[in-house]
Amino acid sequence: MERLFGLLIFILFSVLAAIVEGGEVTYDGRSLIIKGQRKLLFSGSIHYPRSTPEMWAPLIAKAKEGGIEVIQTYVFWNLHEPKKGQYDFSGRADIVRFIKEIQAQGLYASLRIGPFIEAEWNYGGLPFWLHDVPGIVYRCDNEPFKVNMQNFTTKIVNMMKSENLYASQGGPIVLSQIENEYQIVEQQFGQKGPPYVTWAAQMAVGLQTGVPWMMCKQDDAPDPVINTCNGMKCGATFPGPNSPKKPWIWTENWTTQYQAYGEEPNTRPPQDIAYQVALFVARNGTFVNYYMYHGGTNFGRTTSAYTTTSYYDEAPLDEYGLIRQPKWGHLKELHAAIQSCSNPILYGTQSTLSLGQQQMGYIYQRSSGECAAFLVNNDDTNSAVVHFQNSSYELDPNSVSILPDCENVAFNTAKISVQNNTRSITTGKKFNSPEMWEEFEDIIPTFPETTTRYNTLLEHTNTTKDKSDYLWYTFSYQHESSTSQAVLKVYSAGHVLRAFVNGALVGSVHASQKNSRITLENTIPLNNGSNNISLLSVMVGLPDSGAYLESRVAGLRTVKIHDIQNFKDLANYSWGYVVGLLGEKQRIYREQTSSKVQWRKYTSSRNPLTWYKTSFDAPAGDEPLGLNLGSMGKGEAWVNGRSIGRYWVSFLTPQGSPYQTWYRVPRAFLKPTNNLLVILEEENGSPLGISLDIISRT
Repeated sequence: MERLFGLLIFILFSVLAAIVEGGEVTYDGRSLIIKGQRKLLFSGSIHYPRSTPEMWAPLIAKAKEGGIEVIQTYVFWNLHEPKKGQYDFSGRADIVRFIKEIQAQGLYASLRIGPFIEAEWNYGGLPFWLHDVPGIVYRCDNEPFKVNMQNFTTKIVNMMKSENLYASQGGPIVLSQIENEYQIVEQQFGQKGPPYVTWAAQMAVGLQTGVPWMMCKQDDAPDPVINTCNGMKCGATFPGPNSPKKPWIWTENWTTQYQAYGEEPNTRPPQDIAYQVALFVARNGTFVNYYMYHGGTNFGRTTSAYTTTSYYDEAPLDEYGLIRQPKWGHLKELHAAIQSCSNPILYGTQSTLSLGQQQMGYIYQRSSGECAAFLVNNDDTNSAVVHFQNSSYELDPNSVSILPDCENVAFNTAKISVQNNTRSITTGKKFNSPEMWEEFEDIIPTFPETTTRYNTLLEHTNTTKDKSDYLWYTFSYQHESSTSQAVLKVYSAGHVLRAFVNGALVGSVHASQKNSRITLENTIPLNNGSNNISLLSVMVGLPDSGAYLESRVAGLRTVKIHDIQNFKDLANYSWGYVVGLLGEKQRIYREQTSSKVQWRKYTSSRNPLTWYKTSFDAPAGDEPLGLNLGSMGKGEAWVNGRSIGRYWVSFLTPQGSPYQTWYRVPRAFLKPTNNLLVILEEENGSPLGISLDIISRT
């Protein structure tokens, strides 16, 4: 068996070594057809903005080495068109460079344009300026939305065409997607839903890319658009496409579960991934995409609501781009075994054979005699011995044995032969000396200092326009009483609420993915006379899913104060507003503008809303780097003016540990010497515990 498997590996990578060439792409009920040849394809999702351009080539190379033949990516509308009509395709947004790198390494590309993408990305990829388009309702038969969606989709398609990147032009793109999991919300739009599906399909097909379009989780995808499956168990649950003339495509095979604050951490074993893939292929599948193959990092403020900065770290290639074993190696062996019998799978006749109550055989036979078999045990508890073609085979629970010649087992999904590796962290640079740090306490605005005033509570995101996570609600409160205390009660639809009275923090609460509304009810100290009350509403990303995103609300909903003499509902009080923090506006995280505020030596006061800065030289070598923020609370970090993302170390899992402690610092962000590190700390964390560490896997 070892000799047979070695031969299979050799054959597979001999095939992959050849350059993938484009050509006309069609399909039939069996598979995609490229240049007249049916294709059985394994695909991996790698999102270009979640890594740096310097990482793209090695990531794609490691995917190729793992038996991946297609790289799939979303297109991120709000990244590319942050302001209406103003486009950005530079740096991490250089999608053309990314697609060309895929082509250079001889792989195909799958382009999920959306342009609504969800993807645990801020606002599901929609630019927030859409919110202010008159009469707009997202993702339904609404003319203002359709006009903007078509404009952006056309922009991307024409860009790909101009660079000859579609397979029909000799490029690598063999498949595109319009919309994303729309069936989940379609019913909520009533009569505005079905016409939108038809329009989106016709609009996409009308762009004449020369390659097929797909819709994931859309059972009624109009011809010729292919309906595809998303989820962990498409091998068992997918009923197949809505036409026998369409191939079975699995758009998202989740290699783990993304992390969200308030949710249980969740991983997925490689045996289960391999089992579902083998079952999907056995049942008729010929295109499987792993979501994610490399997750990467949600730099800056790009995460959706409550999503961690690290994205799909448990994927075959971890957040740092390192190979995670045994997941990567087990799937590589799976791909080799399946590709070794791709001819009978693609061109043979399928038959099924009952091998027991919960055991099944799927056989592919060609008239030439070529034969491949998948022996399946669907029992999730017990092993089984099955008899097939005069031989006995033992199958572990929930496993598939692959017989490329209908006789010898080349691979069983439950049996791992790859050695495990683990992440190793070596301390590189400590920032444990007070002399290393300077600090700046951000301003807590008061009502008399504000210029934006309304006699009502404003909605958070419509006020900030998503230019900042932060919105200050301020008011002056006249307290005429012998008692020096009162009760402040605030109900908020934001993610975090921090209350200050006369400049002092008096309370802080936060919501979570599961509990999305918060109430702060605290006894507060009041001066006799006028008091300045400042309430800071904080968002940790915008929602990325569901119907009517344009109508979602955030921020303060009710504010009440109860003292001995008065009970006041302040909803229609005179409010003053400030968007963002002073340090943000002055961009003090950049070298050129850092001096716009007065920094002082580190004092260890650890007051909330304090900025810290230091400088450092880049550690030697080329190993990945992670910033250990375990001593901090919540905030954001910048290296040389580039945000490495939000951090929220003080939010603990149900097991009592942080969701994320190390935050990736790409070497591409660094200079050899004198790198600027700036930390915004919302709570009371200490920068003296920060270190820049070297990440490896052994």
